[in-house]
Amino acid sequence: MSGLWPPDENAPPERTRTALRRLARELDDLATRDVGTRRAVASWLRRRGAAPPQPPPAPTANVVGGSSVIHGPSVQARDIHGLHFHLQPGSDRARLPVPRQLPPVTAQFVDREGDRRVLDTLRSQRPAHAPQVLVVSGLPGVGKTALVTHWLHGHASDFPDGTLYADLGGHSVDDDFGPVSSATVLERFLIALGAPSVPSDIAGRSALWRSLTAGLRMAVLLDNAFTAAQVRPLLPGTPTGLTVVTSRSNLTGLRVDGASVHRLEGLPAESAVELLAVGGGARVTREPAAAHEVVNLCGRLPLTVCLASAQLAVRPHRSVSTLAETLSAARDAVDTLRIEGHTVMRTALDLSYDLLPEESAALYRTMGLLPTDHYDLYLLAAVADGGHRAPGAAVDTAAIDIAVQALLEANLLEEIGAGSYRFHDLVQPHARRRGEAEEDQDRHGRVLHAFVDWCLATAAVAESILAPSHRMAEHGVAVTAVAPTPLAGPETALAWLDTHRNGLMSAVRHCAWTGLDTSCWRLADLIWPLFLRFRPTDMWIEAHQLGLEAARRSGSRAGEGRMLTSGAIGLRAAGRYTEAADWYRQAWELARSEGDVRQEAQALNGLGHLDLLTHRLDEAREHFESALRLRESIGYRRGVALTRRRLGETALARGDLHTAVRHLSEAQAELESLEERYEAARVQALLGHVLERSGEREAGERHLREALVSFRAGSARSAHWEGRTLAWLAEAAEAQGDTAGAAAHYEAARDLLRRVSPDQAERVDRRLRQL
Repeated sequence: MSGLWPPDENAPPERTRTALRRLARELDDLATRDVGTRRAVASWLRRRGAAPPQPPPAPTANVVGGSSVIHGPSVQARDIHGLHFHLQPGSDRARLPVPRQLPPVTAQFVDREGDRRVLDTLRSQRPAHAPQVLVVSGLPGVGKTALVTHWLHGHASDFPDGTLYADLGGHSVDDDFGPVSSATVLERFLIALGAPSVPSDIAGRSALWRSLTAGLRMAVLLDNAFTAAQVRPLLPGTPTGLTVVTSRSNLTGLRVDGASVHRLEGLPAESAVELLAVGGGARVTREPAAAHEVVNLCGRLPLTVCLASAQLAVRPHRSVSTLAETLSAARDAVDTLRIEGHTVMRTALDLSYDLLPEESAALYRTMGLLPTDHYDLYLLAAVADGGHRAPGAAVDTAAIDIAVQALLEANLLEEIGAGSYRFHDLVQPHARRRGEAEEDQDRHGRVLHAFVDWCLATAAVAESILAPSHRMAEHGVAVTAVAPTPLAGPETALAWLDTHRNGLMSAVRHCAWTGLDTSCWRLADLIWPLFLRFRPTDMWIEAHQLGLEAARRSGSRAGEGRMLTSGAIGLRAAGRYTEAADWYRQAWELARSEGDVRQEAQALNGLGHLDLLTHRLDEAREHFESALRLRESIGYRRGVALTRRRLGETALARGDLHTAVRHLSEAQAELESLEERYEAARVQALLGHVLERSGEREAGERHLREALVSFRAGSARSAHWEGRTLAWLAEAAEAQGDTAGAAAHYEAARDLLRRVSPDQAERVDRRLRQL
């Protein structure tokens, strides 16, 4: 730029004006790239614009004397031999490079497209006048820093004034280093921005920080933050910049500063497999099932998947399936994934745990002892004091909620619905280990007993809502002083059973293994609506096998009979007809010896159903008619209606549609009068199918569609029967030549039945392919 000044004194005026214009352009270009130059020019222009008109100055020697100081850049227009910027003493900001402190992008970064779009959206939604603060939280190893670094690098052009980075050391493993104080970070930032001197106190540093960043388009990444208080002094006071904070905690305290919080989850399965292939190469492609198992065992966290990938890389002859077997055999899979011998995930989780308030730490340990994967406040209240609550005492969910909030804040717990929680797959083993190590056996036993009592109490509520006629006399008496989780109605009761199915089954196992025999068979019986509506056949059979043994040990003949008949239905649903027949016969013999007519009819009805399924139609009708007479003899109206349904199905199998319609119509009317909505809807769907088959298409389709509405909501909700009804509607459409309608119904039916009845789904799929 020195070549542009001073102009040639002998040059014509036009040439001088051209040189001045070139000088102005060069200054403008430099100002767009350098903050110091921009400020200097702006300051000079302001002074020039504000100065009053003056006569041409007399010749001078250009001396600044006394204590005078020229503040900011100044341009002298006479008697100089170059263009000079004079800055305040000690200030050299104009000569400092623009800070670009972001860590480099890791080579093992994959996917995160959805998360980057979320960050873009959050950024665009901030008011233009407000400082922009984004918090990205999540478990250790989930890839918070990698995501934010990659995202900010992608938006580098938005921050021409630079990017600053600081690791706040929120979870440093070294007690001597971290968390880093805000004052220390401010000192580094101020020096990076060219501050001539840094105040000694944090208030002064924070004020200077806000002054220097005012108007700057700059991004600041505050990595691994500990608390909101640590971050707050580091926030610029300008809307032109962006501050991104990463933390294992949600830092909800920053919401008052206008922060938006995005919780980062594990990678999608396919992306995690892609990351595994970095070290596993072609082995991952050759063993896709094993690769998916490995990444699931790693919780789909980038850190643990990278560690697994590294194990494959250093052992090129090791198969992916061998790694999967090693991880699945370990009680805590991530303990086998190490960096230089250290179990990094355990260390990280230990640090998060150590920072918890005592009440939350105690709750964390207690939750780790429970054999379940879902929790709610009533469950936690039941086990928090080891079941030591007087009957009728109020449940203090408020105190539990406070302890839960700290776990949520630390990202050790996830909220998956209103008042419903779960651990991440890699956190639960850590909580269990802490509970086993720090809780004595006595308390451990009390906690598990209280958990069983809560299961019994809430399952009884669900049964009373969904299957009130199923309840045994023994279940009418309160079996526990533990308060159940409130269930508002059929939808809530079904959702509770579905959500807690694994925990309920674990409770049945625990009772069987620890000698709580009465609780074992009672709980297996109480969760009957779970088996009937969702049809998890393996769980159904196991629960009743354990319950049958427990009922026999406890000497309960009623419990033994119930386990035999209900368990036989599970065996039948699994296609194990021979075993089911054996259980029904045992139930029939037991009922006859006890003089229990109702159970005798139940066993005969079950034997008839097996005959129907194996197309022994004469034997089926005989069994059903015998069951019908017994049920009519004791005035068991519901049982009579259910047997008439089976007689209707038998008539349908024979091709006697008129008799089938008669039996099914009587059954539906009786069940509706008893307000048995689920059973009535099942019979209505069957009746609709028979009517459609008999040529009464309009009436048949009307019944099918009405039943379909019932199966999709309310007390009759059932994915299994929704699927069956859709398949019948597809058959009706197909019979009328409506290929498109049939295909749509078949596809919907197949997708539903795949989850609850794979055999039926395959049959529907065959019909679909034949269209």
